[in-house]
Amino acid sequence: MTEAAELPPAPEQAREVFGHRFADAVRYAELLAEAGVQRGLIGPREVPRLWERHLLNCAVLSEVVPEGVTVCDVGSGAGLPGIPLALVREDLKITLLEPLLRRTTFLTEVVELLGLDHVTVVRGRAEEVMGKLPPVHVVTARAVAPLDRLATWGIPLLRPYGEMLALKGDTAEEELKAAATALSKLGAVETSVLHVGEGVVDPLSTVVRVEVGESPGGVRFAAKRAKAARTGRARRRR
Repeated sequence: MTEAAELPPAPEQAREVFGHRFADAVRYAELLAEAGVQRGLIGPREVPRLWERHLLNCAVLSEVVPEGVTVCDVGSGAGLPGIPLALVREDLKITLLEPLLRRTTFLTEVVELLGLDHVTVVRGRAEEVMGKLPPVHVVTARAVAPLDRLATWGIPLLRPYGEMLALKGDTAEEELKAAATALSKLGAVETSVLHVGEGVVDPLSTVVRVEVGESPGGVRFAAKRAKAARTGRARRRR
């Protein structure tokens, strides 16, 4: 296909970042350029910049993800940032959460093809799976929604003292200021803007980090989470 032919060779930085998983990263890039475009998961204009703007931009998120934690990639779409993160961090247990069937079908195919045994694909919306999925240490997201709305979906999925890591663009600081009140109500105790990918991507990837306290989602979600847990226990006893 023409779209696949436009995929540029992997830059040298990709070999360093993906290491022994470099061949899998190349295959993933090819899948995005072919099936990803054909199924409408990414635009054909993104193919020439898949490596710098998408794969590497997401892979460097690994710099700020703690070791050996559980991760939920909210609104995973075509697998960004979840799949690049999984390729460079086999110590993580990652859930790719996506509501659309055509996207979860693609994600399942990629996970199986690349042998990502530490990755699970779940179809659903964040607000629907709370209480059904175990709370995670880290929630990731990229280009899903403005920060205040994203936080209402992602933060309730966290375990106490977890963190949400959102890949954002030039408006990160402004979004964080605008969302300050909403984040506080959702149980955020610390926020920051980080820049990662030195020597790998230019410009650097911008990450908004939102750390929560003992009540992720705040008071509003505490009762909802407890009710979901009770329902889950009742179902298991049947």
